[in-house]
Amino acid sequence: MAEKFLMPKLSPTMEEGQIARWVKNEGDAFEANETLAEVDTDKATMEMTALQGGTLLKIIKGEGETAALGEAIAIIGKAGEDIAALLSEIGTNGNKSEPPASEGDKAPADSSTEAKTEHPPATTIEKPEELELKKTSEETPAPKSAPPAEARVSTDPADAPKGDGRLIVSPIAARMAADNGIDLRSITGSGPNGRIIKRDIEEALASGGKGAKAAGREARPFTPSTIVGASPFRDEPASKIRQIIASRLTESIGPIPTFYLTVEIEMDNALATRKQINANLDEDAKISVNDLIVKAAAMALMKHEWVNASYQDKTVRFYEQADIGVAVAIDEGLITPVVRGANLKGLAEISAEIKDLAAKAKSRKLQPEQYTGATFSISNLGMMGIKEFTAIINPPEAAIIAIGGANPTPVAHNGEIVVRSIMNVTMSCDHRVVDGATGARFLQTFKQMIETPAMMLL
Repeated sequence: MAEKFLMPKLSPTMEEGQIARWVKNEGDAFEANETLAEVDTDKATMEMTALQGGTLLKIIKGEGETAALGEAIAIIGKAGEDIAALLSEIGTNGNKSEPPASEGDKAPADSSTEAKTEHPPATTIEKPEELELKKTSEETPAPKSAPPAEARVSTDPADAPKGDGRLIVSPIAARMAADNGIDLRSITGSGPNGRIIKRDIEEALASGGKGAKAAGREARPFTPSTIVGASPFRDEPASKIRQIIASRLTESIGPIPTFYLTVEIEMDNALATRKQINANLDEDAKISVNDLIVKAAAMALMKHEWVNASYQDKTVRFYEQADIGVAVAIDEGLITPVVRGANLKGLAEISAEIKDLAAKAKSRKLQPEQYTGATFSISNLGMMGIKEFTAIINPPEAAIIAIGGANPTPVAHNGEIVVRSIMNVTMSCDHRVVDGATGARFLQTFKQMIETPAMMLL
């Protein structure tokens, strides 16, 4: 019997998902546990799999479209079944029941059974493809040599090009074009109403389309630049990752009473230790300064249980091992893969694990258990030339340390001025768990372990 296929909960913090790619097309048969679609969640791209075999009868949410948990994204059943009643029901409940943009812009639907009862009618946030790039000073005529109006991304047939320079572009096509420097005005869309879809960008790349943007510029005659009115702008829907970052950090800085502690650490011994270790390792196994910091923080946490803890309404939860979250910057925001039991691991193992987790984070292949449940976090911007900064606590953790760069600095030693590599470390503390003296003692231990790396062995 035909039934609705609902958006599942694919990560602990997921509230909605965006279809990245349909693996199966309408009319395709599938087996149990076979992947139907890939979905962008708040942290990673996850595979949606079928719980039982059947046929993908109808795709409700096309590639680039967003659906709330429990919202219908497809209809599955036996080949040839009548699905008119289900389509009518989906339309009545507020789901978009019109077909997706085109076969070339689809991604396989995912089969899941985790559903919520009902959701309000779809709103603009659930239509990420309605991305408008618009001019704001329409009252001022543009010079004849000015480029045509920017693209308007929409799937509404009423928004089809009408000779006013607007384009219909799918979100993934727009993203691919931006990443590869392709001028969308040089592309002829093959989707409905001339919509530019993923396939069009792939064909442009295959035919050397990276030069299209430059070629388009050369074709226009040069005219002196004249600034008229306000700057043009574009509004793009926030990605799932960016929305979750905004939500979680709003929870942090407001309700959590936060204070900050900063300490200066001499890095000369740590840098010398790293050099000695790396001299005996293969190139791909060499450790970084950040690996030393993770290990030192983990060992310090074992000596200061109130820092390796979290506030739980009416209780304080103490953790028995140090699960360190390491902030990794990706194109769409920030994610913190977790090194489990870092206090039990050697530097080489920590280094290899961080490299593996960072690679998975950047390709959005992390599993939920790999980026949730840290007991303490580290954010390191030292390699980007940042001297000092403060980081926002990632709830429910009680603290995070912000690592600045190690810079040559004149310091007083035994009555003499000498130059040392000084690193500034700022700790953000949840005052519900960590008091000032507690945080200060933790930083003292952390400082001792960095300045005397042998202390990590105790």
